[in-house]
Amino acid sequence: MKNVSRQAEEHIGTVAIVGAGMIGASWACLFLGHGLNVVATDIRADAGSEFREAVARFRHSLPDDVLQQGSWGTLSFTHDLAEACETADFVQENAVERIDAKIDLFRRIDALTRPEVVIASSSSAISVTDMQSACAHPERVVLGHPFNPPHLVPLVELVGGAKTGETFLIKAERFYQKMGKVPVRLKKEIYGHIANRMQAAIFREAIHLLESDVASVEDIDRAVSEGPGPRWALMGPLLTYRLAGGDKGMQGFWDMFEPMQERLWDDLGAPHLDKALQDRVTDAVERAYGDRGVRGLAKQRDVLLQAVLAAKETNMKG
Repeated sequence: MKNVSRQAEEHIGTVAIVGAGMIGASWACLFLGHGLNVVATDIRADAGSEFREAVARFRHSLPDDVLQQGSWGTLSFTHDLAEACETADFVQENAVERIDAKIDLFRRIDALTRPEVVIASSSSAISVTDMQSACAHPERVVLGHPFNPPHLVPLVELVGGAKTGETFLIKAERFYQKMGKVPVRLKKEIYGHIANRMQAAIFREAIHLLESDVASVEDIDRAVSEGPGPRWALMGPLLTYRLAGGDKGMQGFWDMFEPMQERLWDDLGAPHLDKALQDRVTDAVERAYGDRGVRGLAKQRDVLLQAVLAAKETNMKG
């Protein structure tokens, strides 16, 4: 236990960002805002300029408590993976979601970093057990899956693979907590982790409702954003239903709503995502929102997210 504590509290001053797309840039912005140095790497020829532009754009929507720190680390970019890894105290990987590519990339990162350095992946679904399979030091490979955008949304899902050591999970958890993240520890690996599975269930039903001509794209979205959405910012589904049970709590919910819930579950849709369905959904969504630019929508989302999170934190402190 003494060794675990020593490793977990080791100073982290430089983070390597491997994969410099939007997720990587968002992570980098958060780390820089906490005064850490970031070395980013990507094999794409134009990745460096796009990455710097994205980091600068995200900076304005960082949480107020991060901006008020007044510190900003140094940012550098290289196409050379070895150069990015040689000084890294922590690695956040955000590369292509393809299992063969992940295995080879982690093998290379593992060979280029000091053995005590955590290698964390932002992967949405690929298992840590697979990603660490070719590593000489698999014990330090963990999942550190954020929710988009990482510089704003607190969640990070944390789990190890078959060969991951608890020491490194603790180290990653404490590091993310210092970055203002809220780590959620999975007890075991599962495809898609937790949040993406929950999100996928809602998305599936939204497509079913659209295909069944129950409501328009806009009204299906509004049924979430103007209904359960604001409540979900405060509590998850299990606590929500506990409150719905009144003074009797969860048992009260079952007493009142079990037949309705069972019928709803039986009636939920299970659409098959073939090309024809994808085309129909794409056409409907683009007709609804196609005149609104993605960057403008993302900027509006980030401003509103910042306000929601700030209000939530202020009220929790009060």
